[in-house]
Amino acid sequence: FEAMTADRAYRPGMTVSEACARLRAGAGTQWERRVVDAMVKLVERRDLVVASSLWVAGEASQHDINGGAMDGFVTATDRVKACAKGQMSKDAMEEAIARVRLEPDLEKAGRDADFAIEAIVERLEPKKECFARLDRFCPPHTILATNSSTLMNSQIAPSTKRPEKCVNMHYFYPPLVMKLVEVVKGQWTSEETLAITAEVTRRSGREPVTLRKELPGFLVNRILRALVREAYYCLEQGVANHADIDKAVELGLNHPLGPFKLGDLSGLDIGYNARLETFEVTKNPNDYPPPELEKRVKRGDLGRKTGRGFYDYSTDPPKPVLD
Repeated sequence: FEAMTADRAYRPGMTVSEACARLRAGAGTQWERRVVDAMVKLVERRDLVVASSLWVAGEASQHDINGGAMDGFVTATDRVKACAKGQMSKDAMEEAIARVRLEPDLEKAGRDADFAIEAIVERLEPKKECFARLDRFCPPHTILATNSSTLMNSQIAPSTKRPEKCVNMHYFYPPLVMKLVEVVKGQWTSEETLAITAEVTRRSGREPVTLRKELPGFLVNRILRALVREAYYCLEQGVANHADIDKAVELGLNHPLGPFKLGDLSGLDIGYNARLETFEVTKNPNDYPPPELEKRVKRGDLGRKTGRGFYDYSTDPPKPVLD
């Protein structure tokens, strides 16, 4: 949580509930909403004690923290509460949130950690820098996991002196609903690290799928990306507009969300950055972000978190943005 004090949005001694009131869901590109959900779920189970034995550590760069960057952190927590409605009592949820502790000093956050999960912007260099710092601050036994949906831990691990303790632990959004976590063994990941990560996943109420070989995008995103690539192709060829493509996928394939609605939900910048990083590895033109995606990201239309993407969220229900 480095640099959260830059705009005085976070103050020492602030409770999680108070901090939640000041950080909007999906703040910028540095704070992924699914990790907020995941943190609460992890600490909701009493056998995972965040304050002393398990830290779920995130870091936001000062570049992304501005005067209003933390306004509305409660929005993310309210989203968790909405997801959890009917699954646990209000008291249980408040107790879970109370067990999360925000620490603006990454060194203090890491020094007693047994397990750290990084979930910053989906770009390689910032992740390598974050891992290098965690490596300096955390005890030698600490496992360093990345929540990256695309980047492989073998790309990040060389920035540390513990590559055998580096692993991918990819949650899906929203984690209170989505049961799957992809646990990926990298070039240097030890069997012990893999086993512990899978066990932490199970203890947080999720189901791990273990990948013993790395490849960009892992399993689910590679399969999904094939569908999304075809959706963009049909859009760019003028076959149908994105609203009708979404409708076709939802009603014809029984998907809960079409590919463009899903992109808006996840954050169009997340998908854009993931494709850029994949392209850097593969050099395959098919992996480069589609023009329709790039256009929206460059003008700041990132989906639900900015109020506009492929759909306009100022209305209820959202209206397709046909341009």
